[in-house]
Amino acid sequence: MHKPFYITTTLPYVNADPHIGFALEIIQADVIARFNRAQGAQVFFNTGTDEHGLKIYRKALEEKKDPQAYVDEYAAKFDRLKSALNLSYTNFIRTTDSTHVKAAQEFWKRCDANGDIYKKEYSIKYCVGCELEKTDSELEDGRCPLHPNKDIELIEEENYFFKFSKYQKPLLALYEKNPEFVMPRSRLTEITKFIERGLEDFSISRLTAKMPWGVPVPGDKSQVMYVWFDALVNYISTLGWPDETGDFKTYWPGVQVAGKDNLRQQAAMWQAMLLSAGLSPSKQIFIHGFITYDGQKISKSLGNVVDPIELVEKYGLTSSPWAGTDAVRYFLLRGLHPYEDGDYTEEKFKELYNADLANGIGNLVQRVTTLAEKTGLTDITVATGTFEALVAKVKAEIKDTLSVYDFQRALIAVGELVKAGDGYVNETKVWAVIGEEQQAILADLSSLILNIANLLETFLPATSEEILRRFGLTLAELRSPNVTPLSIKKGEPLFKRY
Repeated sequence: MHKPFYITTTLPYVNADPHIGFALEIIQADVIARFNRAQGAQVFFNTGTDEHGLKIYRKALEEKKDPQAYVDEYAAKFDRLKSALNLSYTNFIRTTDSTHVKAAQEFWKRCDANGDIYKKEYSIKYCVGCELEKTDSELEDGRCPLHPNKDIELIEEENYFFKFSKYQKPLLALYEKNPEFVMPRSRLTEITKFIERGLEDFSISRLTAKMPWGVPVPGDKSQVMYVWFDALVNYISTLGWPDETGDFKTYWPGVQVAGKDNLRQQAAMWQAMLLSAGLSPSKQIFIHGFITYDGQKISKSLGNVVDPIELVEKYGLTSSPWAGTDAVRYFLLRGLHPYEDGDYTEEKFKELYNADLANGIGNLVQRVTTLAEKTGLTDITVATGTFEALVAKVKAEIKDTLSVYDFQRALIAVGELVKAGDGYVNETKVWAVIGEEQQAILADLSSLILNIANLLETFLPATSEEILRRFGLTLAELRSPNVTPLSIKKGEPLFKRY
């Protein structure tokens, strides 16, 4: 019996349309969620939107909109990703939800009761883009390297602080006890070194008079919660916390997926906050890299932002909408390194699409289903098990690679099956043989393709479903002990070439 499994993305700010960087993160999380479901686990998959903070408040004012109306509009845009990218998340939380606001306030009270919140006057350098304080050593020419187009602001006011410094030793002990707490391990090394240098308490509130768009601080209407303190609580408020008897008890702790710019917040700040509130730390944190565009950082100012929904629609026009969806999923999973920064260009996208989808799995399915339909194949029990050992090897490799979030290697392993199928077609010249020999070869190839479809459901669910449809099967029928007779129809090519 598999334990219940919880996975969550970070919550993107709703100050701009969804972009390909967040598409990468949520698709990676979706793969892990689908893989765990396929293993028999009950899965809670969370995403949503981060809707408070100075950046969003200013953007709403800039567009002359009420902040709530502004975030309502953008939250709907992010929820559109579910159908556009064929995502299987089970919960979509918004930090303006009343249940989340109450949870954030209760979380504050528990940290306060533990003696970890105090008030003081201070002066800091602040990056609105990151919504984070910055030290001089973190700046380049006086600007944040992640948001060089934004001025660093000086904030001077009286706010509440969280005793982050108190948790240096507990955090280091957490990392030492759990060497795979942050993946890849290079990121654990990075955050460990950050903690070892010493921690400074951080501000967790803002003056309501200057920035009213936030969760009110319990017992002090003059302050609202700092956006990071509020937003991080979503990982448990989505589970119904502070009720600890329902989903929270079933699923927490969970796996968190985040970009490398979120390492400090997810692996240190949030964990210290959990310890302060008397709750268990997260189970594991996977950190992925950034996506660049032809070697440049993606930004609105450079005009190189890639809209994943537009990309899906473009590559779905000449084939079918699901093919556009899986083309995007495939590039982000197979075409980019899971841990390091990866580069997108349309040329790279097309090259991978044609090589692996159109000329790879698409071509193999077309060749085999064309012959199978023509010869009337309905039974794969005559298969000789030609690919049985290879399939078992690839299944084991996928399990191993996904345990360390190496989506690229997992899909390379699936590609081994496609290459083996193509090689077998050419080696046996199946189109030239007849009778029982041809039926046995086609049964071997059909069995291989059905195994590929089963594995692809984790990565390219629509492609998996379409392949099975051409064999007259559903995923449930395929995974049942006895496969029903096949009804094979070749159909149009899965992926049309560009």
